[in-house]
Amino acid sequence: MKKPMIGVLPLYDNEKESYWMLPGYMKGIEDAGGIPVMLPLTSNKEIILTIANTFDGFLFTGGHDVNPEMYGEKAEDVCGELCHERDVMEEILFRQAVELDKPAFGICRGLQLFNALLGGTLYQDLPTQLRTETTVAHKQQPPYNKPAHKVYIDKENALYRIVNAESLEVNSYHHQGIKKLSEQLLAVAQAEDGLIEAVVMPQKRFILAVQWHPEFSYTTDRHNFRLFEEFVGACADRHESAM
Repeated sequence: MKKPMIGVLPLYDNEKESYWMLPGYMKGIEDAGGIPVMLPLTSNKEIILTIANTFDGFLFTGGHDVNPEMYGEKAEDVCGELCHERDVMEEILFRQAVELDKPAFGICRGLQLFNALLGGTLYQDLPTQLRTETTVAHKQQPPYNKPAHKVYIDKENALYRIVNAESLEVNSYHHQGIKKLSEQLLAVAQAEDGLIEAVVMPQKRFILAVQWHPEFSYTTDRHNFRLFEEFVGACADRHESAM
C-alpha cells in the first residue's frame, strides 16, 4: 500500500517572521506509516484549494490562539497572540477537508479551531473564565511528555475504539478551551473539571481533535501513538478510495 501524503499546518513565529515545526508532529506521522509535509503559510485561496485536493489528510497543529471573531466575540485582554494568516488558511483548508471527506486531526489549537469554525465558542482564558473549582493543571511546566491530569473517555465512540481505555493520563499546555460545543461535533473525552478534551465529527470518515499534545508523548505512551496510527490509516484508506 502506498504511504499517504499528509499536510501539516505550519507553526509561525510572529517576532522572527518565520515558519517552524515541532518534530513530534512530523515523526508521529512518519512512525505511523505516513509521509508528513509541512505546508506553506498562505491566505491565497487558489493555493489552499490545490493543497486540499492534493494531500490525503491534514494535521492541524497547536500554536496561536484562535481569533475570537471566528466565534462572534471580540478579543479580550486575556486572549493570547493571534495569527491572521493561520486563521484564514486553516478555515479554508478545514472546510475543504470536511467537504471532500478527507481526514483531519486537530491538536490543541486544532480542537479549538474545529469547534469555532463549526459554530461553537471558546473560553478565551481558562484561568479567568472557567467558572468552576478546578485543580486540573491545564498549562503544565516542562517536560511536556509527562502527564498532567486525567481525561475520561465516553464509551461507544471513535476515540474509545482507538485507545480502548476509559481514561488516559495526558499532558496539557493550553489556556483556551471549548466553552459551547458545536452541534456538529461530539464530545468524547473530558477532564476532571468537565472541560471537553476531545471531539469527533461523527458523520465524517475521520475528523478527530484532542486538547492534549500527543506529539510530545506518543513515543512513551501507546495510547497516544494509536491516535497517529488511526489518523494515518484513515489517510491511507482515503488515498486508496480515490484511486
